[in-house]
Amino acid sequence: MMFAARIHEYGEPSVITIDRVPIPVPGPGEVLVKVAATSFNPSEIGFRRGFMPVTFPHTLGWDVAGTVVATGEPVIALTGGAAAGYAVVPEDKLVAAPKGIPLEHAAAIPVAGLTAWQAVFEQAEVRPGERVLIVGAGGGVGMFAVQLAKHAGATVVATASPRSAAAVEALGADEIVDHTSRPLPGGNDVVLNLAPADPPMLGDRVVTITHPGEGATHFVARNDPGQLAELVGLIDAGLVRVDITETHTLPDLPEIHARAESGQIRGKIIIKGLA
Repeated sequence: MMFAARIHEYGEPSVITIDRVPIPVPGPGEVLVKVAATSFNPSEIGFRRGFMPVTFPHTLGWDVAGTVVATGEPVIALTGGAAAGYAVVPEDKLVAAPKGIPLEHAAAIPVAGLTAWQAVFEQAEVRPGERVLIVGAGGGVGMFAVQLAKHAGATVVATASPRSAAAVEALGADEIVDHTSRPLPGGNDVVLNLAPADPPMLGDRVVTITHPGEGATHFVARNDPGQLAELVGLIDAGLVRVDITETHTLPDLPEIHARAESGQIRGKIIIKGLA
């Protein structure tokens, strides 16, 4: 048996329950992973509230960092049902975990890292010398987007509240804009909108992961193990950092959801100790 954070109905954070359930059995082409940690992603609020339909009971969590039960290999993956002691993962979606950071911290990478990678390199096609405005740089995706845009050779202007400004600057942003006290600057080649608001049309190319906007490219990240492996390579080479802002355990998930809905969290929060 194992513990899993599940919802049996849509609703407020209180609908999240910690259930004791059987350990899943992998099918053909799948492996069983003992989960060291998962991480919280704001998109899970949408699943909990019914904006994106699920089948009940639904186990939360999309980021897996753990060890393959059969081999002991440390891995990461983007897969469903990650907020549990064990998760079944398609074998072709597994990526070797970074060697230079704690395995639990690697749970911050899959969803946020792939979203940032595809925003920077695929959707915006950021080029050296371009000016990139990243709106919502203090979030989990923003952490990676700032660093990947710098890696692409861009000048990065990042919006951040006073509580996250220092962390965003430490990730390499060239300019920090406090969006709570001054207008966003224009004259950008690219705008990456990572905040839950209409995308500001202040650049030649506007990419958004939240609200679609006229003239903006809206996308939802796909699961791409090849890109995930490339990102792991940058992390192991010391070119991209993984910044963990908080660490919690499974019973804390309802509180994390409530805080996220009221705008009280930033960066990546990992959930460990699931087995």
